[in-house]
Amino acid sequence: MIQPLLFWLSWPFFLAGGFFFVAGTVGLVRFPDIYSRLHAVTKADTLGLGLVIIGLALRNPGWQSIAIMLLIWLLVLASSATACQILARYQRDADVIEEGRNKSQAGGDGEAE
Repeated sequence: MIQPLLFWLSWPFFLAGGFFFVAGTVGLVRFPDIYSRLHAVTKADTLGLGLVIIGLALRNPGWQSIAIMLLIWLLVLASSATACQILARYQRDADVIEEGRNKSQAGGDGEAE
């Protein structure tokens, strides 16, 4: 009796998770700078994965596989935040170096004469 109910209750989580995956991908393609793109991908994909895991947990009768899925989600949470931070710092440092090159090519401190 409860299995068919849980089966149908899991579908909204799957659909919402798929929506956030697609939204993150669209943000990756459409946003103008790397910081916006990183934000879209890490936030939307992490939320999408969490919703898919909730949908899968509703369909799964065993607690061991649910615990494994939650641990995988926590690993993705930590790794995506760390990777996003590293990429954003690398881009910021590259922007500072490029800005320094532009100032030196403009003649000194970059002020107009």
